[in-house]
Amino acid sequence: MKYLALAIVFAAALHSVTAQQQQTQQQAIPNPAINMDEHLRLSLEAAKHRDTRRVTEDDFIKMSQEKGVVILDARSKEKFDLLHIKGAVNLSFPDITVESLNRLFPDKETRILIYCNNNFKNAEVPFPTKRFAVALNLSTYITMYGYGYRNIYELGPQLDPAKAKLTFESTPIVKK
Repeated sequence: MKYLALAIVFAAALHSVTAQQQQTQQQAIPNPAINMDEHLRLSLEAAKHRDTRRVTEDDFIKMSQEKGVVILDARSKEKFDLLHIKGAVNLSFPDITVESLNRLFPDKETRILIYCNNNFKNAEVPFPTKRFAVALNLSTYITMYGYGYRNIYELGPQLDPAKAKLTFESTPIVKK
């Protein structure tokens, strides 16, 4: 909840730009496909939703065994192939689009479990650490929420893959 208060202060500071400056900036480089104000609003809304959606390793495992649940890994295909939670599907963050989400998750009520790099330690090659304020979990959660998915749950703790209860696998290399 502390981060939510900080986000509100941050958003207020960003909006302290005078209306004239903001209008000048928008006129200088218009782009109707990008909206920072809406992104910040959506991020705060998603943060409130996320507060009750972070789960323990045991709950993550239990939920993953339910029918129709999908584990989403938004890391690069290269990192995913090195090591991922068994049964996870890979949709690299830059490839998240209306089309790719409709193809993978046509039902917005699908329960989606997410995890990312910062959920794991002592495994820098497959799970390189991101700065905590820009962890891929955050971007993935906000993005999925922004596309209308509300049945999202996030692995909460930081785990050592060698000691975790979760099962991991690598993608087999296909020789041509």
